[in-house]
Amino acid sequence: MASVPFMKPPLPELNYEVGDTVEVFCDHDKNGQRIRGWLRGIVVQVDVKMVAVQFRSDVFLTDGWMVPDHILWFPQDSNNIRMPLRRQGRKELPRAY
Repeated sequence: MASVPFMKPPLPELNYEVGDTVEVFCDHDKNGQRIRGWLRGIVVQVDVKMVAVQFRSDVFLTDGWMVPDHILWFPQDSNNIRMPLRRQGRKELPRAY
């Protein structure tokens, strides 16, 4: 197949699947205070353009309203959603056989 010229290489598609644990940059409650930062959630719905993430704690829209169902929607290519980073300092426990 002949190569097709392009200005910059295409970005790989972000393929989130239902059940994936992700981190989202959003407004949420932490220790009784509202903060803006990374919060872990679970992907509950995926389509071609959007990803729905559900959280256990309260999350808020940028205008201050709390989201009653704890679900936020993000575009697939959003900078505010990522796969979780590994936590430093955790030791693995030995497996029981």
